[in-house]
Amino acid sequence: MQTKILLIYTGGTIGMAKDYGDQSLKPFNFDNLLKQIPELGLLDCSFDYHSFDTPIDSSDMKPKYWINIADTIQQNYENYDGFVVLHGTDTMAYTASALSFMIDNLEKPVIFTGSQLPIGDLRTDAKENLITSIQLASLRKKDKPIIKEVCVYFEYKLFRANRTTKINAENFDAFESPNYPVIGVSGVHLEVKEDLLLKNTVTEKLAINKKLNADVGVLKIFPGMNRSFIESVLKAPNMKAFIIEAFGTGNIFTDDWFIELLEEVTNKGIHLIINTQCAGGMVELGRYATSDALLKMGAISSFDLTMEAAITKAIYLLGQNLSKDEFKAQYEANLKGELRHHFYND
Repeated sequence: MQTKILLIYTGGTIGMAKDYGDQSLKPFNFDNLLKQIPELGLLDCSFDYHSFDTPIDSSDMKPKYWINIADTIQQNYENYDGFVVLHGTDTMAYTASALSFMIDNLEKPVIFTGSQLPIGDLRTDAKENLITSIQLASLRKKDKPIIKEVCVYFEYKLFRANRTTKINAENFDAFESPNYPVIGVSGVHLEVKEDLLLKNTVTEKLAINKKLNADVGVLKIFPGMNRSFIESVLKAPNMKAFIIEAFGTGNIFTDDWFIELLEEVTNKGIHLIINTQCAGGMVELGRYATSDALLKMGAISSFDLTMEAAITKAIYLLGQNLSKDEFKAQYEANLKGELRHHFYND
């Protein structure tokens, strides 16, 4: 029996075609998909597509659109065996990470992909990314999907969504997973590393959590920062969480005024989350004396979260109206395969 895949087009370069008359990019007509990519006719599956009414540039992506994508998956969940979300590359890792937190009891693949060049371009990467994403979403064993999580596929590699970050705006090899192995490779053979996939036991129906709160601030520190700038950021009204992009394993400069400002933040009940500016490695509060103050004030460690996952996890958890202690416990827990720490082994 053929698998059925739903393509969900949100916008982005992959859905554009070049007008060779004036060299402009225009929205691609998916009714002509087979004409543009005849290879799709060779796939051992059927597929339909759903498009946002108004496709958006991924730079304009917002939580309300995350909910739209999740709603589309939920409404069509029983009718399809897998989902491929076509998305602009700039914020793909944010959206894919967000959906990994928002969707509970997922038993089917949700594969995000896009392209660096439009689908109608002579040298486009869109064809391979789209064809292989559909193939990955179609993979089954004993009539059950092999992949049961949210992923990103790009340039011959399959990544766990909430482990993925965009690292390059020029190369086709645009994404990387700095702290978790690639979970699939497209070479001569299509290989999925099943031992690295999420293995959740699902006993309930698919559920979408739409309660999100984006009252999150991010402050990247650097040597010699202006005090008034930091004060203006940390005293911004209505913020519920601040993520500090610290040095190394979570280290900060230890000027008294800066420590006092951070203590004010935590004393107000605002969640103070510490991430690292390093692409690889993890936050280990207390490892060096320059993070002792953070440990004492009860700051939250993001361990080895990508920045995209750190932000979207905060947005997701803020929407759950948790107590301060519950928020910290949930944030530092491995919810959807997004992190590991010294108490947890993948």
